Amino acid sequence: MANSETFPIQIRDESIRLGQLLKLASLADDGFHAKQLIEDGLVQVNGEIETRRGAQIRNGDTVTVHGETIRVETA
Repeated sequence: MANSETFPIQIRDESIRLGQLLKLASLADDGFHAKQLIEDGLVQVNGEIETRRGAQIRNGDTVTVHGETIRVETA
């Protein structure tokens, strides 16, 4: 997974909740899917498993789900 490409995703505000980000980045189909991914321990934030759907994700943070990694950037 170290060779996987990281894709930028822009947000308007200073931070975004993890569940919202997964939907915005199309890593989850909807809020229920995002909740399941997070509760099942399939979401990593900055390399650590994150189990809080409301975790605040900020500029520069990386989120990985199923081998796809995004990097948050503020617009």
